Amino acid sequence: MDKTLLHTINSPADLKELSLDKLLQLTQELRNFIINAVATKEGHLGASLGVAELTIALHHVFDTPNDLLVWDVGHQAYGHKILTGRRDVFDTNRILGGISGFPKMEESIYDAFGTGHSSTAISAVLGMAMASRLKGNLNKQHIAVVGDASIASGMAFEALNHAGVSNTNLLVILNDNAIGIDPSVGALKNYFTKVSLDGAPDSDNIFEALNFKYTGPVDGHNLAEIISTLKSLKSIEGPKLLHLITKKGKGLKQAEENQVKYHAPGKFNAITGELHPKSETKLPPKFQDVFGLTLVELANKNKDIIGITPAMPTGSSLKYMMEAFPERAFDVGIAEQHAVTLAAGMATQGLAVFCNIYSTFLQRAYDQVIHDVCLQKLPVIFCIDRAGVVGEDGATHHGIFDIAFLRCIPNIIILAPRNEEELRNMLFTAQLALDTPLAIRYPRGRGRELNWEKPFKKIPFYEGELLKQGSKIAILSVGTMAYQVGDAIKLLDTESQNLIAHYDIRVIKPLDNKALLAIFQKFNTIITIEDGIKAGGFGSSLLEFASEYHLKNEITILGFSDIFPQQGSIDELYEIAGLSPIKISEVILEKLV
Repeated sequence: MDKTLLHTINSPADLKELSLDKLLQLTQELRNFIINAVATKEGHLGASLGVAELTIALHHVFDTPNDLLVWDVGHQAYGHKILTGRRDVFDTNRILGGISGFPKMEESIYDAFGTGHSSTAISAVLGMAMASRLKGNLNKQHIAVVGDASIASGMAFEALNHAGVSNTNLLVILNDNAIGIDPSVGALKNYFTKVSLDGAPDSDNIFEALNFKYTGPVDGHNLAEIISTLKSLKSIEGPKLLHLITKKGKGLKQAEENQVKYHAPGKFNAITGELHPKSETKLPPKFQDVFGLTLVELANKNKDIIGITPAMPTGSSLKYMMEAFPERAFDVGIAEQHAVTLAAGMATQGLAVFCNIYSTFLQRAYDQVIHDVCLQKLPVIFCIDRAGVVGEDGATHHGIFDIAFLRCIPNIIILAPRNEEELRNMLFTAQLALDTPLAIRYPRGRGRELNWEKPFKKIPFYEGELLKQGSKIAILSVGTMAYQVGDAIKLLDTESQNLIAHYDIRVIKPLDNKALLAIFQKFNTIITIEDGIKAGGFGSSLLEFASEYHLKNEITILGFSDIFPQQGSIDELYEIAGLSPIKISEVILEKLV
């Protein structure tokens, strides 16, 4: 098989002398490479297809990595990775021991900044540009490619506001494709909708008002025009913004027509673009769907229920409520801080507000959780999706810190359902005149319960549940880690199984002191298991409890160590962390000796 042009490109230096015809050929080959890679290995698709021309133009015009290039959001950067020396290892993208699905500084000198979360690039690049100016390097270029609706985040505007008075050599490229993971929302989106390649509306340009030299709109799929424009912008001093209009999924018909589904479509036929048919076997529901469908059921009877999500209606399944009650369910865009304080404001007026945010993104609204919700003891119900490790998206997306960072805040209750039915009943109980903030954390993916849509049952928010009797060792598991423990116990012989008691600690905070004292009195050896960081997590709270009551029991804490877990399947990451059934069973056997 003849080598393609793409297979001769080992670094951006190989792009410099290529003719426009060759660059156009390379663009098509790059798109085909991404399509074929994602079709078999999975990953993010639409965003990188949409910036194929821009990716090639940037590395053709600028002197990367000496010129600094940051991709925001990071899942736009597959083409960038392929052109910067990672083509031959791209089949390891997002797998254990392979390359990351996002830019990562330790992975390549071409990744100037790690960007797994959105809306950080302008701040980071501005910092780099200011540093260059302080060092007297006035010719160095600093580029932030902002796409997939991340321009609408408050952090992006904070950076634009500062950059406009900085007099730095900064270029912001707005990849305007009208969609993040779901369609963009908000007034800024409405402004961009009016912008076409024929020009902008007759109103003040928001970027010029912030003192940026504005260029555009430019066709983001016209390679010659992009190259010409970038060359011109290199010689212009001060903060600049290039407005490109692109189509997410460009080059694959299905990805262009169904941009939400093909954002990260799973495996598909690279030739036809059709998704692989799903198994007809009935599976337990995803936890996100239990949340979404249950909320609609509750909202039918409780007119005060409100749903809020920052840009993730499909991922969180709030889309079901948005379809059923569009006036009571809100996608606020990539704005986690705003989502939390908006929820707080609604809660002051007696509404039952369910604020659904991925664990890794709730980190971005930590001050609002403390200051606007918990300090004022407002009964916002945080539904924390993707708690625990999430798999192939890796370190930037794992939700392993929420127990630790929430547990230290006064006034908040923290719950973790072990299965779908328990999540359903927690949601039901939460909307019954709650008088304090509440967090319900649940994982990515499916549980194991098929028959979960049972009549609602109010559950106590101050006690766990004994799942299995035993006589020697007590295992206290958090949430769905009960599955791991149950499987681990089954690996033991019958005599050993009889020695193990298993408790579902569904209430992480406040601790059920009375029940815990009884457990500590009955069992000398106690093992805690959680899908979160050990430092400051549930196990730590048990050590604090033991210290407070002067208890001398042996306590072993299983969870994630003081590292950032990398990408890999959830089962692989559990194995590495010692949270797989086999690893848990080994710990149990050690304690039985």
